[in-house]
Amino acid sequence: MKKWNQLLLASFSALMLTLPATAHVVEAQSEKEAENAVKNRQALFTLIRDNMGPLGAMAKGKIPYDTQIMEANSLRLQQFGDMIHHYLSVDTRKFDVQSDAKAVLWEDFSEVEKKANDLKVAAKNLSDVVATGDESQYRKAIGQLGSTCKACHDDYKKD
Repeated sequence: MKKWNQLLLASFSALMLTLPATAHVVEAQSEKEAENAVKNRQALFTLIRDNMGPLGAMAKGKIPYDTQIMEANSLRLQQFGDMIHHYLSVDTRKFDVQSDAKAVLWEDFSEVEKKANDLKVAAKNLSDVVATGDESQYRKAIGQLGSTCKACHDDYKKD
C-alpha cells in the first residue's frame, strides 16, 4: 500500500509540474492595492531567498550537505513556484510604488509563468536527486535551481 501511495504521489507531482499557470495580468485599481501587491511579492521572494540561501551555501561548500534541508527547501520552492505567477500578476506600473520589478514583467506574462514553472521543475529535480542519495549530483541540481532564479532576476528585476 505504501508503494502505491508513493507512486500515486509521484504521478500527481509530475502532473502538477506540467500544468500551465492560470493567472492573468490584472491592473491594480488603487495605490493601496498596488502597495499590497508589492508587499506580497516581496514577502514571497524573501521566502524564496531564505530557502535558496542554505542550498547555495551547500553548493559552494560553505556548509555541509544536509539532505533534510535540501528535501524541505526543494519542496517549499516547488510550492513557491506555484505561487509566483499569482503574486506577480498584479500590474502595479500605474501607481508610484517602490518596486524592483521591471515594466517588462507584465508585457509577456506567459514567459513569467514559464519561468515560474522552470523553478518548480528544478526544485523537483533537486528533490529527486536527493532521494537517490548521489552526493556527486547535489551541486549540479542546486546550480540548475539557482539558474532559474537568475533567469527571472536578469529579465524582471531592476539592478
